[in-house]
Amino acid sequence: MTDSPLLQISDLTIGFQSRDGLNRALDGVSFDIHRGEVVAVVGESGSGKSVTSLSLMGLLSDNAVIEKGQALYKPDETNCYDLTTIDGSSQRKLRGQSLAMIFQEPMTSLNPVLKIGDQLTEALNDHHLCSRDEAWQKAMRLLEKVHISDVERVMHSYPQSLSGGMRQRVMIALALTCDPQMLIADEPTTALDVTVQARILQILRDLQKERQMAVMFITHDMGVVAEIADRVVVMLRGKVVETGSVEQIFKAPQHPYTQSLLAAVPRLGDMGHSEWPKRFAIVGEDEPGVQLSEQRTADYSAKPLLDVRGLKVYYPISSGIMSRVTHEVHAVEQIDFNVYPGETLAIVGESGCGKSTTGRALLRLVENQSESIHFQGKEISLLKDRNFKPLRRELQMVFQDPYASLNPRLTVGFTIAEPLLIHGLAKNLKQATPIVEKLLISVGLQPEHARRYPHEFSGGQRQRIAIARAMALKPKVIIADEAVSALDVSIQAQVINLMMDLQQQTGVSWIFISHDMAVVERIANRVAVMYLGQIVEFGSRNAIFNHPTHAYTKRLLASVPIADPSRRDGRHFDGDELRPSPMKAVGEEVTRLRYRKVSEQHWVAMDE
Repeated sequence: MTDSPLLQISDLTIGFQSRDGLNRALDGVSFDIHRGEVVAVVGESGSGKSVTSLSLMGLLSDNAVIEKGQALYKPDETNCYDLTTIDGSSQRKLRGQSLAMIFQEPMTSLNPVLKIGDQLTEALNDHHLCSRDEAWQKAMRLLEKVHISDVERVMHSYPQSLSGGMRQRVMIALALTCDPQMLIADEPTTALDVTVQARILQILRDLQKERQMAVMFITHDMGVVAEIADRVVVMLRGKVVETGSVEQIFKAPQHPYTQSLLAAVPRLGDMGHSEWPKRFAIVGEDEPGVQLSEQRTADYSAKPLLDVRGLKVYYPISSGIMSRVTHEVHAVEQIDFNVYPGETLAIVGESGCGKSTTGRALLRLVENQSESIHFQGKEISLLKDRNFKPLRRELQMVFQDPYASLNPRLTVGFTIAEPLLIHGLAKNLKQATPIVEKLLISVGLQPEHARRYPHEFSGGQRQRIAIARAMALKPKVIIADEAVSALDVSIQAQVINLMMDLQQQTGVSWIFISHDMAVVERIANRVAVMYLGQIVEFGSRNAIFNHPTHAYTKRLLASVPIADPSRRDGRHFDGDELRPSPMKAVGEEVTRLRYRKVSEQHWVAMDE
């Protein structure tokens, strides 16, 4: 690390024009990043982390106003650029080749009409860094580095055919194509399961050391901060409230907000051998040392609310001149599970393992087959679409990508009110408004936010809006697909507690799809571990976390980032990451897994 910083941000102040005047997003932000250094920028959603990164890349929206300050970027001894005033052509030369960014929401960042291979080679070709054949080979190598199996298929695929985690890995490969001097990573591991996240962090760290690349790492995951950062910048409401080395921040945080941020971090093992889920302790709300009450809402004496048998989802792959279907991706392969009233069932596993597809299949958002699906004792798999529609009030979903699931042309107030109007729970908007305002407050937003549009919110705030919309109809089952993955830890704890409160009040059941094992340990009654579209281990939360039996479950738990920088060097990962391809020839049968009983309510797949 040299004395002269690669990037020097000084007194940066940015506002956004709105109907209510100028809303200030950054207020006098100052910090440096040196070559070969990883600086983590942390803070709650809406604190200004992403605005800072977008200002450096010249990607602020037209209504942004840079009031004052500068961001000096010095890629070499002779050149120095102020990224806040640089002209467009100079910015384009820097962008990608010297400055690169991994975006928070991959589906809105990848071009839906271009294949992955074309997008990965575009920057190399535009900057004339190598021939087209060399660019294609380099793109394939980068996909292998971010642990994507079946590289050829992915290179010829469109973004919408990949899972959220797969798309995020493509974004990481895309940012690294031109070997930049500085990488801005905006929540780059949010959509990744812990096994891949651990290796991606290791890859980023290795590449950073190898090339002495500077990294500005924006995240809300303090475990990731402990894993990768050299220094930490803590932001709150557009200001920097604390900076220091990663050791200083974790061992002796000075600012009250930093202290509350670290106190809200879920840590694996906190639940011990507790049989029931427990609320998170919230700094300022719960007294220190007070024993939190257990969540005893699951009723296992009742019949299952939802019972699924032999669920299958295959995606056809066409090839050849006649575009015949020659292969199928076995996304979900003959799985069985049930959900009881008042229960939280967590489904965990790698990105691309079939977790999200399982949730979508239950709502008929993807074509699927099953032996049977019973809801409240009634067979629903044979219902025609028009007869299935009323069940959507009882089965709701919070999607993984909040921006893609919110209509950009509607205010968030109308978005939340819309299901109330469709299902007749409110006659008009006037009647729905008090309900909407109450829902916004319940997820940590303000009633006046109802008049804003989705693009006026941060990623974490948009996810809270999506949760409020799902809660509006008071359904029997809510499928939460990575519902808290985009939230900072303090808001995450509040939303998890909110989910538990709703469960306590209404008896709603949750299917909680997540890669955050520490959160799953806190909220789940039972856990289903998925691998390659199949459930390989199923049991109570206590059994899965304290007595994991399947090799994949053990690897999943071992990969969870630890919120302690002193333990960083003691973590080692094997190279067994690339998994077999889920693509099979049409008609190829997959043997249904058989299970052995480990203990009461704990089952594990048997080796063939």
